[in-house]
Amino acid sequence: MMEAHFPLAPRYRLDDEQPWLRGIDPSRRYWVWVNGNQDCCTTVPGLSASDFGEFKKTVLGFRALKPGETLELGRIVDAPRIHCISSNCFAMATTYNQAPVWHLFDRETLESLLMTAHPDWQCSPKDVELGREWMEQMFLHSVAA
Repeated sequence: MMEAHFPLAPRYRLDDEQPWLRGIDPSRRYWVWVNGNQDCCTTVPGLSASDFGEFKKTVLGFRALKPGETLELGRIVDAPRIHCISSNCFAMATTYNQAPVWHLFDRETLESLLMTAHPDWQCSPKDVELGREWMEQMFLHSVAA
């Protein structure tokens, strides 16, 4: 009898004791403190739906994911992929300090993050600053190149 895969890797959960979500900027980038370390912040591009139909299709696609399947999130730039590791473990790949990193989430947490792509969602005023910070970083990066 084949048993279901059960990963024992740490993952971000809504009920984590250690805060890991710094905020969500207006462009739906998730600002994450890597493993809860507030000295290590990175961004994970989230879903940016152009309309309610696209939002609904993506959320339903996420809910239907089976282990081993992936779902590409709609974004003009940096379209991330959600990898279904098991029924309650999902990964999104990014880079941190030029190294590949996989951020692991449970189902409830990742679905909550995807809900910020709803057309009526607005980020908090403090998170608007994160968007400005991102734009500054991109400007400085393009000037340095």
